[in-house]
Amino acid sequence: MDGLEFGSRDVRRGRYAVAAVFAVHGAVTGSFATRVPWIQDHASVSPGLLGFALAFTAFGASCSMPLSGWISHRLGSRTALRGLIALWTLALILPSLAPNLYTLCLAMFVYGASAGMADVVMNAIGVEVERRLDKSIMSGLHGMWSTGALLGSAGGTLAAHLGADARVHFVLASAVLTLLGVTACRWVLDVQPAEGEEPPPRFTLPPKSALLIGAVGFCAVFAEGASLDWSAVFLRDQLATSAGLAAACTTSFMLTMAVARLAGDAVVNRYGAVRTVRAGGGLAVAGGLLIVLAGTPVVAMTGFALMGLGIAVVVPLCFAAAGHSGPNPSQAIAGVATITYTSGLIAPSLIGGVAQATSLVVSFVLVTVLAGGLVSFAGVLRTGERRSAGVSRPSAAVPDPRP
Repeated sequence: MDGLEFGSRDVRRGRYAVAAVFAVHGAVTGSFATRVPWIQDHASVSPGLLGFALAFTAFGASCSMPLSGWISHRLGSRTALRGLIALWTLALILPSLAPNLYTLCLAMFVYGASAGMADVVMNAIGVEVERRLDKSIMSGLHGMWSTGALLGSAGGTLAAHLGADARVHFVLASAVLTLLGVTACRWVLDVQPAEGEEPPPRFTLPPKSALLIGAVGFCAVFAEGASLDWSAVFLRDQLATSAGLAAACTTSFMLTMAVARLAGDAVVNRYGAVRTVRAGGGLAVAGGLLIVLAGTPVVAMTGFALMGLGIAVVVPLCFAAAGHSGPNPSQAIAGVATITYTSGLIAPSLIGGVAQATSLVVSFVLVTVLAGGLVSFAGVLRTGERRSAGVSRPSAAVPDPRP
């Protein structure tokens, strides 16, 4: 930061502030997810057309995320995040207002675009805080996102149980979350470009390093999306469980992910990113094998729990590695985020297609194979390993490349 230095107190405060922003971001997602059936009924669309409309979320995010670095450079990270998190929390309202397929697609595009831009900027700030603290914090930040998603989903479940109109629910939730998000942004680190530093292009292809790191994130997010969307169906259709037990499997998977992320930084700080991801990949493969071979619900639920435990910290570490991999962290993070968003988009439909052609068991064989990719390719995250204390860099605006 040209002409601006942060003290240790500012950095610690900035850590808690960006953690709060992560929780707000997750709460928007959790709130929305619980009201999708209401939105489907309000827009009068079939399940297939609903899936088509929801795909515009990832499309909007993929189109907008390359803009994040340019916005952050022009405005500074604090102002950029304040505006983008407000845009994201307010965009929650739009899907509930859509009366038909066309307006729903447009609403989901804006919803996804605002989500993606805020996501990139808050992760870039998280990487900066991590660099200044000289210890891993990204897993904990994503754990806060998961915690926010769980709280948002709990509020949405209550609203749905009470029969509340989603438009009213989303307006109230949006107002509260906007206030919380904008207030938290007052204390995030305000990373400014160095004097004379050229702004990044508005749109550019991600660097090669981001593609390799993104491939690791792709494997983890594919397993996450498959487990979230198909774990309940697997228990119901393959093991003939009750709807309640099937739903409990999905909830336990989400809780496992949240807890593992909140605790993950201690593991990463002790063993490093590469060994942590390799061990996590091993757990995910073991979980996948239990799912594929499960003869009882307990075995399958144990498998999904191991899957969640194994992949929980991978995406946070991918973002951290991307942020440390080159001179423009926002650009690299945007590239990794685009790949992971794409994985989250195609995973549920690909699992369904494979299941339609063969069976859900075969689908989770594919998930298990991809989980094995975490063990094989974890070495590309070496750029995300914690740097030695006292290492300086030419510009405080962005992390410099690691050896």
